Amino acid sequence: MAWLRGFGKYLPERVVGNDEIAALLEAEPAWIREMSGIETRRYARPDETVAMMAAEAGRQALEASGVAASELGLILVSSGSSEQRFPGPASEVQHLLGAPQAIAMDVPMASAGALFAMAQAALWAPRAGKVLVVAAERMSPIAMTPPLEKGTAMLFGDGAGACVVDREQGFAHIIDWELGSDGTAASELRLEFGEPIHMNGRMVIMHAARKVPAAITTLLTRHSVAAPAVRVFLMHQANANLLAKIAQATGVGVESFYSNIAHYGNTSSASMLIAASEWQGPWHGPIVFAAFGAGFHWGAMLVEGAQSNA
Repeated sequence: MAWLRGFGKYLPERVVGNDEIAALLEAEPAWIREMSGIETRRYARPDETVAMMAAEAGRQALEASGVAASELGLILVSSGSSEQRFPGPASEVQHLLGAPQAIAMDVPMASAGALFAMAQAALWAPRAGKVLVVAAERMSPIAMTPPLEKGTAMLFGDGAGACVVDREQGFAHIIDWELGSDGTAASELRLEFGEPIHMNGRMVIMHAARKVPAAITTLLTRHSVAAPAVRVFLMHQANANLLAKIAQATGVGVESFYSNIAHYGNTSSASMLIAASEWQGPWHGPIVFAAFGAGFHWGAMLVEGAQSNA
């Protein structure tokens, strides 16, 4: 058994509005808002690394959970924008947090990485005890790598989110998950070192709008939960229009999908955990996490909040 015990986030100070982005892309600010739902995003300082942001989000999650870094048995760090081929950021995050006893593992997956890492944490928790899951992305340098493609460059921001998964206690029990992978269209969303991001937006949206609702429906059906009974859907914040498509296909109103993309843009794998750290609703009842990302990888996770186990 595994429980969610606390969340944390880190967002850089610099706020970049659509006016600034539009000037670079020779586009209209209103067009950016209409196509993506984004109004602002955060950009990290030049000296602010993926590991630094990850560690700060991790500290907040530990504090919110009442867990010391010395209690961790495992740290999982998801990122698709690490500054180097190896080592990944996980070992540096372990060092920055002061948790030498914890195993540190990287999950190098963009967008869907936090969801896959949470599933791994649930599997590891019976042995590791307390697991810190962190997702951190520094997407702004990638988005701004020439030649700029306005449909892509406008989307991305920087940040980190984190959660603590505990085998013994928490406010929401991780019930089950439904994950999927399909490499047949992997080249449609890729990032090569030193190159701008390549994204076939139409192909990505088409796959995400089909695969995510299917995963959610399969998961909820397996546990006899009706979609309208879900308290909230906490999803990777890719695009406001995509969230609306997934909500419609799932059979619920878009208001059931928490969204903060207007403020932060698409922070890749960090976005789902940032959203979870900000959602203010009560955690009792069924709650669904969901994500879609490069690979393609996608999935959904069902958690059940309990007022009495906090």
